[in-house]
Amino acid sequence: MPLKTLFLNPPSFEKFDGGASSRWPATREIESYWYPVWLAYPAGMIEGSRLLDASPHYITPEQTIEITKDYEFLVLFTSQVGWDNDMILTRHIKAANPKIKICWVGPPVTIHPERALNECEEIDFTVRREFDFAVVEFANGKPFDDILGISFRKNGKAVHTPDRPQQNDLDVFPDVVDIYKRDLDVTRYNVPFLMHPFVSLYTTRGCPALCTFCLWPQVLSGHAWRKRSTDRVAAEMARAKEYWPNVKEYFFDDDTFNIQKARTIELCEKLKPIGITWSSTSRVTTDYDTLKAMRDGGCRLMIVGFESGDPQILKNIKKGATVERARQFAKDSHNLGLTIHGDFILGLPGETKESIEKTIQFAKELDCETIQVSLAHAYPGTELYDYARENGFIAKESKMADSEGHQLAMLEYPSLPKEYALEAVHRFYDEYFFRPRAIWRVVRRAMYDSNDRKRLYKEAKSFMKLRAQRKKAAKKMRIDAAATPTAPAAASGD
Repeated sequence: MPLKTLFLNPPSFEKFDGGASSRWPATREIESYWYPVWLAYPAGMIEGSRLLDASPHYITPEQTIEITKDYEFLVLFTSQVGWDNDMILTRHIKAANPKIKICWVGPPVTIHPERALNECEEIDFTVRREFDFAVVEFANGKPFDDILGISFRKNGKAVHTPDRPQQNDLDVFPDVVDIYKRDLDVTRYNVPFLMHPFVSLYTTRGCPALCTFCLWPQVLSGHAWRKRSTDRVAAEMARAKEYWPNVKEYFFDDDTFNIQKARTIELCEKLKPIGITWSSTSRVTTDYDTLKAMRDGGCRLMIVGFESGDPQILKNIKKGATVERARQFAKDSHNLGLTIHGDFILGLPGETKESIEKTIQFAKELDCETIQVSLAHAYPGTELYDYARENGFIAKESKMADSEGHQLAMLEYPSLPKEYALEAVHRFYDEYFFRPRAIWRVVRRAMYDSNDRKRLYKEAKSFMKLRAQRKKAAKKMRIDAAATPTAPAAASGD
């Protein structure tokens, strides 16, 4: 029998989406959680294991520590923002159960495996990049020296085994919906722009796009695009429909879902007879025929990273897309009746006050159903981080998040103070959602769906509360900057 294993997406800040499948681990504007998909795959490969997703199930650190007393092996998915809290939790877990073996996985330990081992002696080993087989092998008794892709201590020093080759055939992995059914309550997961309840999973891994800011392909999954067979995806969706007859939507949370036209069309044909509503990620390079096939196969919504309305910024971040192509994509999607959730980022390399205005106007022109506006974050291990560090664009005394897990502005340019970028996020949301057209969309949803009406009311209260907090924080940053003329000095790359 393998070691009794617990896979943990740990508790942290209130409303914190910790990172086990979240591209931007942080406390959310509106409480929402993504599924811990990365942990679900190996959880399905170890007999007797359990997947514990603490935050959406409101499991406290104290309760988590108590649960771990019953296990021999813990796999904890950490994040850049949650690192310090995860370290404290790990120490308490080891104190309560000294015999338990603890492994950390996730992007930060891929970049800094020695840091984790040096800062927390309670961690027995870490796994770099994809961790499925490494943790399964350890649970089944394989010694450290024979496990590829891990870092551990030997004679008091950190030792790194050779990297593990990527798994190209994703059909070898179990279906995550079986683990969700066993260990998770699907009603606990909410994302404002998806219907509730929803279920998410991957149909591919990796992304060949070269966006300089994106953490996952650069650090965890790699750029090589690998896929599950369309037959396996369709079979999993059919079983999911049997498990949860009341689930309203399924989400394919791939780095890039529809990058290969032939596969997308093939998959859509196989999803059509199942009769489910689904959504996915998408790139603006997707053509009309592919979008039509998606719609006919049951697709309702796409998450699309437009990022910026400034052509030069798109080039700076190696987006591989143009403003013109984005306009055509939006036009095609609207004509087909597909809904778009648009993602935008302020503070990318080359950003100015003028380019921010251009992006706000561009977003209004695209007129997506919903949007998300993020501050640019330079995660260690990304090309953006190396660029910002080399040019002195990481603001002095900057933090990635505040004491409650909310993301903060960490990049600053000679032409763009970080407090201006933070205020611009606040103004972006106001200008976009307080337009008559956007307000009418919300009212229309509330009129026709009582469940949506209750949900929208709750989300509106959360949004307005955070809006006030963000405005207050931006004002404080502006006052502090004015009171200290020599700081922050971030522009060694002038």
